[in-house]
Amino acid sequence: MNKTTAKYRDFVLLALFTAIVFVLGLTPLGMVPLGLIKATTLHIPVVIGCLLLGPKYGAILGAMFGLVSFLSNTMSPAVLSFAFSPVVPVPGTPNGSPLSLVICFIPRILVGVVPWFVYRGLQKLMKENRTAEVLSMAIAGASGAILNTGLVMSLIYFLFRDAYASVNNIPVEGVAAVVLGVVGSNGVAETALAVVLVPAIGKVLLALKRHNSRA
Repeated sequence: MNKTTAKYRDFVLLALFTAIVFVLGLTPLGMVPLGLIKATTLHIPVVIGCLLLGPKYGAILGAMFGLVSFLSNTMSPAVLSFAFSPVVPVPGTPNGSPLSLVICFIPRILVGVVPWFVYRGLQKLMKENRTAEVLSMAIAGASGAILNTGLVMSLIYFLFRDAYASVNNIPVEGVAAVVLGVVGSNGVAETALAVVLVPAIGKVLLALKRHNSRA
């Protein structure tokens, strides 16, 4: 396969994964309301896409993840949507905050970048062992899920601690414990999905990509 053909193939894959992100993100399949916050499965196609296409296209997919999160929280807000959309007023104020865009986009872009480096680092450590590739993908998937939940909730704590305390009817001093609880509950579920689905789907797609590259 020549470089031009490979480039078009990657563009097609990028478009396909972008479509999957939007379909998931704008339906209950991708953004599951859990009262205060929405759990997500959008990290799965973003991580798989970055493993197939590399960190550059992965960052684009991560940005699409952030865009979908912004749209979902704007059009169908949950209690905590002020942390993901500047259109939703912060509790106690008449306006939203532009800092919500930091939470909405930065962690999600990193989800499309960091797992690729985790995967490549593990594969180099294991001398490109194809047998161990499933393990590398599973750990890369877990890194994406943990990064998403951990960084999002950490930023909420540092940027919107008072507002978070207000909507939870808890003292500001108790926010850290609640945030850790969300990381523990949502994070575990999202990580488990990534550990199972990223290698299961990614291994097949990566094998097809390698086969086409040799054709």
